[in-house]
Amino acid sequence: MIKGLHHNAYRCRDSEETRKFYEDFLGLRLAGTLEIRETKTGRQTNVLHTFYEMGDGSYLAFFEAPDRPFEFKKQHDYDLHIALEVDRRTLQEMFEKGRAQRIETRGIVDHGFVHSIYFRDPNGYVVELAAKTGSHSGEMDPAKNEARAKLDRWQAAKG
Repeated sequence: MIKGLHHNAYRCRDSEETRKFYEDFLGLRLAGTLEIRETKTGRQTNVLHTFYEMGDGSYLAFFEAPDRPFEFKKQHDYDLHIALEVDRRTLQEMFEKGRAQRIETRGIVDHGFVHSIYFRDPNGYVVELAAKTGSHSGEMDPAKNEARAKLDRWQAAKG
């Protein structure tokens, strides 16, 4: 049985630049680093793997791997983003903090089941902060929201 998320990992351009965003701006504690000098297959490498702790004990992690090509680009929300849960007060505070620090900040968007703001981190990734609304439980309950039927209709319409 899957218990939950341990970590979700992304590439980063620069570990310190990434730390400033995730630790100094978002407030996630830098909890661990791994220096990887050799892969499990014996290939020499030079990689730093960092872990930022969230309130539920899970982590966002990053690999700085200068010897591995990677195309950093501004991601579109539909292509790649991660949503982190906050309360409504924190959502408002972070919205104001983002604007004050001139970090690309969008929102506050009412999605019905959550209210969201969006930032872009130094690597081009979209980070969403989402505060649940009172309708969240009902809207995320497949017994009430017809999630499977909607997916089946989508698939059928694609032909």
